[in-house]
Amino acid sequence: MRYRKSVLSAAIVTCLSFSAHAQDTGKDATDLDRVVVTGIRASLQQSLETKRNADAIVDVITAEDVGKFPATNVAEAITIIPGVTIDKAFGQGEKVSILGTDPALNRTVLNGQTVASADWFITDQPGRTFNYSLLAPQLVSKVEVYKSPEAWLDEGSVGGTVNISTRKPLDLAGTTVSGSVGYLYNDRIESGDPSVSAMFGWKNDANTFGVIISGQRSDESIRREGIESYGTVTGDHYINSRDGAPNSITSTSDDWSTGEAVTMPPSCVGSCATTLLANPNAVTPNSISAHYFEQKRERDTLSLALQFKPHEKLDIEFNALDVKAGYDNISHAMFAFNGNTWNSLGNLTDLTVDGGVITKAKFRNALTVYDLINRQATVDTDSYDLKFKWTDERWFASAHAGYSKATGGTGRQVFGEFLNKANYSYDLTGKVPKLYFDGYQTDAIQDVARHFAPANPGSPFNDPNAYKLDRGEPCTQFSWGCGWHADPATKDNWKSGWGGNIVTKPTRDEEKYAQVDFGIQLESPVYQLRFGAKRREHETSQSMAGVTLASIKGYGDVSADKFDPKSLPDNYLSGFGDVGDLDSRFMIDGWKLADYILSGDWLAPWQTMRAPSTFFDPSFVANTWKVTEDVTAAYVQADFSVDRLRGNFGVRLVRTESDSTSWQCIGKPSCVANEANNWVHSYQLATTTKKYNDVLPNVNLVYDLSDTVVLRGSAAKVIARPNYGDMSTYLWLGDQTRTGGGGNPDLDPYESTNLDFSAEWYFAENAILAGTLFHKKVDNYILVSTQKEQHFNQADQRITEFDVSRPNNAGSATIKGFSAAYQQTFGAGLGLLANWTYAEAKADSGDFLPYNSKNQLNFSPFYESDRISARVTYSWRSKYYTNVDRGNYLVTDDYDSLDASFNFKLTDNLTLGLDGMNLLDSEYRSYAEIPGVANTEKLVRGLYRTGRRYMATLRFAF
Repeated sequence: MRYRKSVLSAAIVTCLSFSAHAQDTGKDATDLDRVVVTGIRASLQQSLETKRNADAIVDVITAEDVGKFPATNVAEAITIIPGVTIDKAFGQGEKVSILGTDPALNRTVLNGQTVASADWFITDQPGRTFNYSLLAPQLVSKVEVYKSPEAWLDEGSVGGTVNISTRKPLDLAGTTVSGSVGYLYNDRIESGDPSVSAMFGWKNDANTFGVIISGQRSDESIRREGIESYGTVTGDHYINSRDGAPNSITSTSDDWSTGEAVTMPPSCVGSCATTLLANPNAVTPNSISAHYFEQKRERDTLSLALQFKPHEKLDIEFNALDVKAGYDNISHAMFAFNGNTWNSLGNLTDLTVDGGVITKAKFRNALTVYDLINRQATVDTDSYDLKFKWTDERWFASAHAGYSKATGGTGRQVFGEFLNKANYSYDLTGKVPKLYFDGYQTDAIQDVARHFAPANPGSPFNDPNAYKLDRGEPCTQFSWGCGWHADPATKDNWKSGWGGNIVTKPTRDEEKYAQVDFGIQLESPVYQLRFGAKRREHETSQSMAGVTLASIKGYGDVSADKFDPKSLPDNYLSGFGDVGDLDSRFMIDGWKLADYILSGDWLAPWQTMRAPSTFFDPSFVANTWKVTEDVTAAYVQADFSVDRLRGNFGVRLVRTESDSTSWQCIGKPSCVANEANNWVHSYQLATTTKKYNDVLPNVNLVYDLSDTVVLRGSAAKVIARPNYGDMSTYLWLGDQTRTGGGGNPDLDPYESTNLDFSAEWYFAENAILAGTLFHKKVDNYILVSTQKEQHFNQADQRITEFDVSRPNNAGSATIKGFSAAYQQTFGAGLGLLANWTYAEAKADSGDFLPYNSKNQLNFSPFYESDRISARVTYSWRSKYYTNVDRGNYLVTDDYDSLDASFNFKLTDNLTLGLDGMNLLDSEYRSYAEIPGVANTEKLVRGLYRTGRRYMATLRFAF
């Protein structure tokens, strides 16, 4: 075995490496060019060779691995790597964590460079995570996960950096035509969608010019269903209510049914009052919702790769990527809103408290809601990258420049909200929340007093006529902008209701970059000295605009039966167990509701249909912002090899300048544009500037203890910058729940000292037993906390107090743990990959750290022969905290998944693949974790299933 690299071998490695920086592979360039991946075992061998010869702690999967794992995006394929976990909130892997860190603390690059990324979900704020759902596995040559940094590697990662490499034309054996035709079936939807991909590759006989063109069309229908809640309330809310609204202990009502007013008692009396008054701090969900989400994902991908070698020492590469994806979705939420301030907090009739949680409760004529949200969402990503590289015998130089842009977000959201009052009870004592109905009303909620008897038996969830858009209410001397009421409703005697809104929230993300790199080979223990500089200019922005559906009695207060109601599918909530009356409900046609709202047919004669504006609502203004970030970096790195010891050391110098710009309301309670101020806003633009410098040293040491044992150590200072959305002034408010969330433009970057040590035993051919210890001491850790803030309440048309969650630098945190990995191929075509990772993450304050699972396990046996390959992959991760929402810490419960693939080689050119994903139809469960509440896991915030997915694919290659 060689432990000292020659000048020639170093030059070859530099030429072939990712962004001119990976280490010696132990083969010459000719041998590497001839490597042909023909199966799982060959690809695993290639991955092990790359890992063994690297000077950093790196894990690799190759094209064969990506293709043979049952996955529809790259994130799902790389979960077999030790320490890599993904979040599957919508049934697909979209957020990648490395070694127990928040996805925002890891970087994903394409061919060594940033790819602009945008999200489709309207509540997601632009961040630094990569949208893995955009990238088709067919594009990928290999994926490298760097768990320890080197000076040449772009800064910005605490956990690790994922580099996705696409195919190079001159690496092809010759003219290549390949592709696939597939069909993906979801057993919960009971239907499927096709996909097709094709790739053409060509190079000339002189091996000096080549081209690869590829395209893919992929469709997938997604259905997520389950049970939700939207926050919590306490016993004190039912005792004292909020903002002067009725409570359940002292508030009475008048019964006029006999012609004279008779005072009716409060709703909670006797044992109900005794229990409630004894448990003011008991917690309960503010709602129990039957959730139904539908989405059609459409992804069109085009890529172009050109490679030109006009001289044996000059290599020119150009890569272009265009991804256009549609994410249109409709969300149907039908829920008992038992925590509503004005319509439910005064309607409690009975309760049971256990372990600090109100596990059972009954309500009389309390609010129920049907929210239908129809969103048109797209993500369009374009990336262009050009690289020149000159490799001489004793030196190399390269220049790299590119541009990447992504647009996304919600092009249009149409929101309709239908209201009803009913008698209901809930039960949280079992594994799944249950909701039961005991009669309901069909009159508008404003006409239903708390003491009324039900007008109809059973559940309103099956009666579209029972749900009506909010018609508003008569004006009183306490109302704003109008006089006393008299029938019929007019401009002067009626205050409009809130029936929904029309909203747009597009986002934009772009980056320009340029870098130069140089290397000099030396005849000394330091065999290579390299240095370089890079400039990145990034801009992220979003805007929000909208107009409210201000419905009026007799005009816009239509019922849900106007919009083609129908029952949900027969298998709705199958697999959840006993859910009471939640599994029997209707839904309406979201596109018909959208047409109705957009048509303006709901307008009263004195109302006008206004175009959506940023300045109609303070939350729209607060969600309109721009963040620019300019990064200038330089580095120097020395690569060395002395006998059995090798490695590198270096330093990276970084200058970061950022501006956060947004609209601010200065000196007024409200600056919105409305009728009172002739629809003219009075907001002003304001900018917050941050500048900081970082010196980031690092060292990687590798010691070949024997021909089969490799020891590694790494120490580094690293940083990670805050999410762009967190750096902004964005704000969302829930007027009914008095909760919200927002950004903080004064955030400082994370700063971490990372220590890693690993031992690798290559005890047989294509086999490894490895263990890694890691310790990360992170300063300026960003955590979300909740504080009281005063904001303008659109529903009440006045300033009220909200519980608002914002990110703040919360001091220091420690992430430490251990990972173990085993890989071996046996006889008869059998093999096994298995790994386990333990990660403990805690802030010095004791707070949770996002997305950290203490335990993660992967187990993947496989079989391969000349014609058949098969693989089963089981993954499990323990519970993990995700974020603070509406004042609650949200925790996702432990999650497991089982996937399988089978491939049969029909001919030398045709292969039939059968894949099964989410074969357990795994349950994604989140709950509110409240310190000191023993039964906190009963506070379910989301309980979802997305169905098993089966894919049949015919692949061809010529």
